[in-house]
Amino acid sequence: MRVFVTGASGFVGSAIVKELLQAGHQVLGLVRSDSAAEALIKAGAEVHHGNINDLESIKKCAAQCDAVIHTAFNHDFTRYKANCEDDRQVILALGEALASSDRPLVVTSGIGLLNYGRPVTENDTPPPSDKVPRAASEEAAKVMAEQGVNTYIVRLPPSVHGQGDHGFIPLLIGTSKEKGQSAYLGEGNNHWPAVHRFDAAVLYRLIVEKQPAQKVFHAVAEEGIPFRQIATTIGQGLHLPTVSIDVQNAEAHFGWFQYFAGIDCPASSEQSRTILGWEPAQTGLLENMVAGGYF
Repeated sequence: MRVFVTGASGFVGSAIVKELLQAGHQVLGLVRSDSAAEALIKAGAEVHHGNINDLESIKKCAAQCDAVIHTAFNHDFTRYKANCEDDRQVILALGEALASSDRPLVVTSGIGLLNYGRPVTENDTPPPSDKVPRAASEEAAKVMAEQGVNTYIVRLPPSVHGQGDHGFIPLLIGTSKEKGQSAYLGEGNNHWPAVHRFDAAVLYRLIVEKQPAQKVFHAVAEEGIPFRQIATTIGQGLHLPTVSIDVQNAEAHFGWFQYFAGIDCPASSEQSRTILGWEPAQTGLLENMVAGGYF
């Protein structure tokens, strides 16, 4: 297959490109910089220089391929809602390019949208985007599915870890260094699911290869790690105290990240494993933090 991958030089996208190429597929990767293009070409992929919000350009790329995997997303949280609405338009454009065909469109979403305080499954749905802006991506995917596009949703957990991680765990490490302590809220019993980026990449590949009837998948290797354990591992790694803070002091320590620090979103991937034959094989989050150069 020839697969168009957006965000092809990103943390998750680059792992997907590598996984697809190793499985014998061709990849057309969307990148913005010359250095990213060079890395993709060296890996064996084709390159399209462009911007994810240039809708006509990405539609042309999608039309040339047998499948599309969409991982690009602007994580500038100062304009979070606008970025979510931009992603809606990107997904609608990609879906339009694949209309009247069986070619799959795989869209990326987040487990954290389903913050229900219980293990959520692939059958659960997020609140509407007027309450949770990031749900715009799943809403767009649903619109395309209703129009006959072969659409899939992959929900990633709050921590997608591995070498080169620049997500939530490094952010927490930076905050701990700045504040001189690693913190969790209350008893720290809220849970974060996690997955290694190489395991997540396998799941994306299996979807485009098998194109199953199931349409929502959870890239979850660990159902839910207590946030207290994550904070403790950070404290030990930095040789800093690990402390509990109350909700009233959360913003002073975490800033805008306080919502994510308190999120409780354990998630099952039982259906995803059964349907795709997906078996995560990489190290878990806490072990990866210690042995993987996070500190």
